[in-house]
Amino acid sequence: MYAVIRRYEGVTDPAEAGRRVEAEFVPLLRQVTGFVAYYWVDAGNGVMVSTSVFQDRAGADESTERAKDFVQRSLASLLPQPPQVTAGEVVAHA
Repeated sequence: MYAVIRRYEGVTDPAEAGRRVEAEFVPLLRQVTGFVAYYWVDAGNGVMVSTSVFQDRAGADESTERAKDFVQRSLASLLPQPPQVTAGEVVAHA
């Protein structure tokens, strides 16, 4: 499995960002081949973190492209800074 973690800082309206992600982005991710799981977390103080898990790197890479497009199209005003992206192979899980 392969995971991608994105950390967004300076989020202007976490509740609205969460609503849009749930309604519009999650359905896009579910279409990616190898999709396993997705989590969108409000870490407080204008920080939100997403975690995407896929069966392989190809799915994770596709999710990164979809996330970039979605943020530009639907969340740019709420997520004014580019995310810090960390990706890699899952080596342990429960």
